[in-house]
Amino acid sequence: MKILTLIIKQKYFDEILSGKKKIETREVIPTTEKKYVILDKDRAITDIIQYDAIRFYVGYKKDRATALVEVKGSHLEEVHDENDQPIFYDHKGEKNMMIDIVYDLGKVLEK
Repeated sequence: MKILTLIIKQKYFDEILSGKKKIETREVIPTTEKKYVILDKDRAITDIIQYDAIRFYVGYKKDRATALVEVKGSHLEEVHDENDQPIFYDHKGEKNMMIDIVYDLGKVLEK
């Protein structure tokens, strides 16, 4: 089983466990992109890294709540402004389009 590890706030953790929160979204940025997507030599996204589950941890303390949640699917979404235009940002002199990865959450496998 391929598992992605993510830190989450208590509020959202509780919503996932109750079934209220059905998706988890993360920004795909240069400092974290390698855990979410596959890039070609020009740093263009060629594919999404597929995970079977996400291990959520509440905060960074040693003694913290955790849960393993099934991933039913994932996809990328461009982030747009109020005029429905893609948003770009600069990272180390390079122009990047804001992109989110969206994970569709399934059942809680363990808590």
